[in-house]
Order: sequence, then structure tokens, then C-alpha cells
Amino acid sequence: MGGMSAALYNKTILRLATSIPHQTRLDDPQATVAKRSPICGSRVTVDIRLDADGCISELGQEVRACALGQASAALMAEHAIGKSAPELAEARDALTGFLAGTRDDPGDWPGLEIFRPAIPHTARHASIRLAFEAVAEAAERATVPAESR
Repeated sequence: MGGMSAALYNKTILRLATSIPHQTRLDDPQATVAKRSPICGSRVTVDIRLDADGCISELGQEVRACALGQASAALMAEHAIGKSAPELAEARDALTGFLAGTRDDPGDWPGLEIFRPAIPHTARHASIRLAFEAVAEAAERATVPAESR
């Protein structure tokens, strides 16, 4: 067991888990989505606001997750600002496919390669996907305010 967890919880993942950006919930989000992993109980709640082009302009999140879920939320939040709903859905689907073994790489999103050691550990996949599932769904649900159209 020791060897497995060393690979799963490497220094990069632990560093990311302690440095999650945008960990303040938004007061007036255009969309909020909470996702929970039934397996480990990890939970990520994401608030977003969109700009006139339909890209994320503000992001807030509350992360109550294991180190893998925290690291994933950190990577999501580092690069989500400025992304559109289709881009976020693509990132979510690429990460999902990468973990499931149906694609060789995790797509264009920076940093997701660190989850390669987790691929055999399917019980961990849900918590790794939480932040990306939440932000993609929030971006789909949010509506651009009429006055900025």
C-alpha cells in the first residue's frame, strides 16, 4: 500500500492541494454547481460569473475533498478564467477519458498529466473529476446578463 500512495500522492499533488486558488465563494454568481463523490465523500462547489462573451470572468469555489480532489480543483481554478462552456466541457471530457483509459493524454489543460498514476485506481477518479464537472456544468447553466450583451 505504501508504494501506491506514494505514487498517487506525490509532491506536486500535495503542493497543489495546499494552494487552491479562488477559494472564496462569489456573492452573486450566475451559476453554482456542487458535485460530490459518493465513494469518498469529496465535495466541490463552484460559483461562476461570465463575461459578455460567455467566458468565465469570476470563479469561486469551496473544496472539501481528498488531496487528489484538491489538486484537481487547484488545476481547474488556475486556468478556468477566460474559458467558455465548450472549452470547459472539452477539458472535463478529456480528463474523464484519460482516467478511463480511452485516451492517452488528458487534453490541453495544463497539469493534468499528474493524475496518470491514479488511472488504475478507479475509486479515485470521481474525486479527481469533481471540479471539472462542476465548472463545466456551471458554465453551461450560467446566462450572460442581458445588459452586457
